[in-house]
Amino acid sequence: MLRKIVALLMGLFSFVFLQAADAGEEPGLPTIGKKDDVNGIVLNAETKKPLEGVSVTAFLNTKKDKVVTTNDEGGFNFDDLRPGTYKFVFEKAGFKKITKEKTFIKTDEAFQLNIEMIELSDFDILPSPIGLSGGF
Repeated sequence: MLRKIVALLMGLFSFVFLQAADAGEEPGLPTIGKKDDVNGIVLNAETKKPLEGVSVTAFLNTKKDKVVTTNDEGGFNFDDLRPGTYKFVFEKAGFKKITKEKTFIKTDEAFQLNIEMIELSDFDILPSPIGLSGGF
């Protein structure tokens, strides 16, 4: 009888442990992005430091699907994106806009997308001389 109880408890323990592993919640291990996630980090290309507050927009077949903002560590995450071809646009004031075209998201696959953004120089933000013409 004792053997049956021990076997039953071990089976129950194994089941609970496997359920936690399937959910990405193994004891002592950090949770990694689940399948169908797109996540990544946005860095300053020059300093290699994380950029907080970058707007990341996902377009599915040219239609805006979702928008997220990077956290204080430069990280972003899209949960459960539908399979398809995406365009991701990264925007932050003072930095050049980055567009990542034709990114294929598949079912049951996590996708990592790390980006480095370049700061705008003073020449990049000057107004166009065409708009300053007074009487031409």
